[in-house]
Amino acid sequence: MNVQNRTIFERDNIEVLKGINSDSIDLIYLDPPFNSNKSYSAPIGSEAAGAAFKDSWTLDDVDNAWHGQIAEDYPSLYQCIVAAELAHGKAMKAYLIMMSIRMLEMHRILSPKGSIYLHCDPTASHYLKMMMDSVFGQDNFRNEIVWQRASGRAKGSQYKSKSLGKDTDNIFHYSKSNNLLHNLVTQPLSELEINEKFPYTDTNGRKYNTTTPLFRQPSMGDRPNLCYEYKGISNPHSSGWRVSKEKLIKMDKAGDIIWREGKRPLRKSYADNYKGKPIGSLWIDIPIAAGKERTGYPTQKPLSLLDRIIKASSNAGDVVLDPFCGCATTCLAAENLNRKWIGIDLSPKAVELVKSRIEKEMPLLRHLVGKINHRTDVPERTDTPKEKRLTLSGLFSKEWIQAEKNRIRKSDIVLSEAEMQVFVSYKHTLYGIQEGKCNGCQYLLPIRNLTIDHIVPRSADGTDDIDNLQLLCGACNSTKGAGTQEQLIAKLKNQGVLL
Repeated sequence: MNVQNRTIFERDNIEVLKGINSDSIDLIYLDPPFNSNKSYSAPIGSEAAGAAFKDSWTLDDVDNAWHGQIAEDYPSLYQCIVAAELAHGKAMKAYLIMMSIRMLEMHRILSPKGSIYLHCDPTASHYLKMMMDSVFGQDNFRNEIVWQRASGRAKGSQYKSKSLGKDTDNIFHYSKSNNLLHNLVTQPLSELEINEKFPYTDTNGRKYNTTTPLFRQPSMGDRPNLCYEYKGISNPHSSGWRVSKEKLIKMDKAGDIIWREGKRPLRKSYADNYKGKPIGSLWIDIPIAAGKERTGYPTQKPLSLLDRIIKASSNAGDVVLDPFCGCATTCLAAENLNRKWIGIDLSPKAVELVKSRIEKEMPLLRHLVGKINHRTDVPERTDTPKEKRLTLSGLFSKEWIQAEKNRIRKSDIVLSEAEMQVFVSYKHTLYGIQEGKCNGCQYLLPIRNLTIDHIVPRSADGTDDIDNLQLLCGACNSTKGAGTQEQLIAKLKNQGVLL
């Protein structure tokens, strides 16, 4: 791992994510903007006062080159983004491009045993699910957790409400592989539930039930090693007992078996040995942050929520990352559970809050406040040699590179790797600027069906600067030839391609 434990980066998370070693993070939890088209700020006078962010998106908010990078290298992911644009609009497209470029880096840095939990709400959850299916693979989808964060109701006004109360969030759980770490997480029973589940009480006051069978069902298969007779009783089926004879004798001596003449014996299961009921995907038992835990941060999540997630998908000593750490709830929960942690946030408030919250909410850990690292730089990867650089030959086939040279119409010139890298980055940027459309016929096309064209031909002293470049489909490029852009548009209108 190339980042020290207990580090908070005050920086755009995409820059930091690119600097983290591959396969080095064991658990990622992120509570990103939801594309809610709102602006958030902490109340004046609150502990988080000064923390603010906007949650509205336009294509001006994302790097144009990201469009082309995703379209070139991850076409199925880009199709999900295009579908979201058609269904929802350009704001959703911009939001998903912002999230996708970060999600690809999170997939890279997640360890093979690792899990990622993305916290969202119905504003964009359906589109985010498609995005994560494309990045992590649908087979690595584990759960859609529904968290009831409040007892909501429909908005009150003089008009009748047209929807039900909005009181839940969605949390998508994906893994890097099928070898994920998963710990059983249980929930204690209430007193009423204990009385219902364990209706009997022995002479020592211990509550128990007799619902756990001692015989294996025939459908469970033959077990010759568990077929034996004890006190004249045996399972009439070859599936046998559920425990060995030695363990059965031990249970009998402890008084944990009820023997009934002519009937199967009953096994006592005690309430004080019950580890709790396994947690499902509906979480209705965790309230929002309140009391001394509340900082005033506008989208703060409760410690108990992160406690459950961290326990479920990591062990002590594992590395937990929150790339939108906000008021540092993930960092606190990870510290309290003896995990290593890294947080990233644009606001300097994050590092202030993690320190103040440890002192206020976790007094036994106050001695750690001085060990928290506040960084504003970008980490440098150590998992690949410095001299190793990404080259075109590592990205594309020789045939593709030669075809691209021909499309640029520089086949008579020997292009260096560096020069070709510039043109590829130009192509990605132009794809974003043109929103994936041919700049002639305006058809939406895959990036590999578009070629770089000089708006002012080189024969007319046109330059290779990006301002003089555009992407055209093969048909429009042939139609334009060595002509001007104005001549191309005129031809397309005459052909009825453009109105």
